[in-house]
Amino acid sequence: TGTLTQNEMIFKRLHLGTVSYGTDTMDEIQSHIINSYSQAHSQNSGNGTSSTPSRKPQSSAPKVRKSVSSRIHEAVKAIALCHNVTPVYESRAGVSGETEYAEVDQDFSDENRTYQASSPDEVALVQWTESVGLTLVNRDLTSMQLKTPGGHILTYYILQIFPFTSESKRMGIIVRDESSGEITFYMKGADVAMSTIVQYNDWLEEECGNMAREGLRTLVVAKKSLTEEQYQDFENRYNQAKLSIHDRNLKVAAVVESLEREMELLCLTGVEDQLQADVRPTLEMLRNAGIKIWMLTGDKLETATCIAKSSHLVSRTQDIHIFRPVTTRGEAHLELNAFRRKHDCALVISGDSLEVCLKYYEHEFVELACQCPAVVCCRCSPTQKAHIVKLLQHHTGKRTCAIGDGGNDVSMIQAADCGIGIEGKEGKQASLAADFSITQFKHIGRLLMVHGRNSYKRSAALGQFVMHRGLIISTMQAVFSSVFYFASVPLYQGFLMVGYATIYTMFPVFSLVLDQDVKPEMALLYPELYKDLTKGRSLSFKTFLIWVLISIYQGGILMYGALLLFESEFVHVVAISFTALILTELLMVALTIRTWHWLMVLAEFLSLGCYVASLAFLNEYFG
Repeated sequence: TGTLTQNEMIFKRLHLGTVSYGTDTMDEIQSHIINSYSQAHSQNSGNGTSSTPSRKPQSSAPKVRKSVSSRIHEAVKAIALCHNVTPVYESRAGVSGETEYAEVDQDFSDENRTYQASSPDEVALVQWTESVGLTLVNRDLTSMQLKTPGGHILTYYILQIFPFTSESKRMGIIVRDESSGEITFYMKGADVAMSTIVQYNDWLEEECGNMAREGLRTLVVAKKSLTEEQYQDFENRYNQAKLSIHDRNLKVAAVVESLEREMELLCLTGVEDQLQADVRPTLEMLRNAGIKIWMLTGDKLETATCIAKSSHLVSRTQDIHIFRPVTTRGEAHLELNAFRRKHDCALVISGDSLEVCLKYYEHEFVELACQCPAVVCCRCSPTQKAHIVKLLQHHTGKRTCAIGDGGNDVSMIQAADCGIGIEGKEGKQASLAADFSITQFKHIGRLLMVHGRNSYKRSAALGQFVMHRGLIISTMQAVFSSVFYFASVPLYQGFLMVGYATIYTMFPVFSLVLDQDVKPEMALLYPELYKDLTKGRSLSFKTFLIWVLISIYQGGILMYGALLLFESEFVHVVAISFTALILTELLMVALTIRTWHWLMVLAEFLSLGCYVASLAFLNEYFG
């Protein structure tokens, strides 16, 4: 399977070091924000004389422990400013023809605003700041505007922006407050990148671990106040680095890193990427059905591990072996040996390490990985996903089913024996390329346990019955000819042959597609029943030969029985044997059915009625 999430982010947790806020205590943050901004506004209107109070550099001020209210204020402001989100306003009908002033007026209506960003995480953070009272209302290349709970607009000028990259794992922004002229450098990023940048603290690592265990994606937010001189010095060095011809990226990174020191840790945020509906019970059901589940995702290792834990793909008590990054044959050999010594543990491996392992130790790796209860491959490219599917088919000889919801899963879906596409937020590419298209991940359980089971059982029964129907009449013809010195005399002529293949036996035989051995509720309640199907016992050489023997036995008995028992009535042997044949066929269908359906009963009686009714017209055939 590809990723198991919906790409719908929800802000769940804000941690300030001494106090943590969850979804049930967000109203406290809201009241703190309303109070702090109303106080700030009343102070500003009271001062009136100077909008930019003289402010000493932070280093010279004595370090006083800030109140919770001011820390919340700083944290929320940082989250509202440090991002790449743009608010977008849908133009209402009639607005386009009006003046520009009217459009600006309409801009700040809350219900008409949507946020756009490359990452859904950032949108979730900005939507959260809006919910607690600090709203991003406008943004362009040089500035952004925030609306306070009191309806006042705060303007911040964007001086520099450092976008997120997969190498740096963080993004930063330098802004100047229009009212006070303060310059602040805000930064947010992954805990692994930020832990060395922020000032010493004793809670960040522990809380990140706690949030990760809850399946939350964590971001660390920090800030640094800059004086005008510090910023000018930085800007000069930054511009100089951008103009250098050799090693430009390294020099630019080095200049930015000179700012990323001893930053003030503001907060830790936890965002939940919602799992698709009922993922946990569905995965549990598939595991109980004897299906091995591998998750192939493009997410980073920590996120993939989080998703695997929160979806219960990997159970909380289970050991996880995180495959260390390997680049050489020797490293791969050592890591495989370390993995071999562990028993019953889930495997988490990155795409690069996987590539190296498959290059040198393909067979050994697949053999070990197939023994794992679950495997998570992170940072996988679409071609790698398809390669893994083909590899499993080749090495295990088992059937594979690939499930995905995005364009990056198409190659994997097409490589598998059975491809299932989910219509999600990433479009319909996967569902168009797949054999089956579903709207939610949870439907896979029913698709396999109920529809898969019925499809297999019914196809097996129908296929073997059609074969039996043809073979029994052929056996009777063979016996008839052999009795009369292999004379080429047809036993049943004209309409008898056509009628046998159509109206006399067609309806009961095809009504077998309505048969079910287990009720759908039972199949879903006891997924272990599915294990039996994977052995392929309903349709095999054994069952084929059994049906061949039944057909030959019944055909022989019917023909010989008719000839021996009704020797005196030899003239009517065709009518006698044909009637026995029709009744046998209808009885065989009735004996094969496990669960009767009213249409099956109707088919049986309809066929029998058709035969009885047609006897009036069959005199010429029955002599």
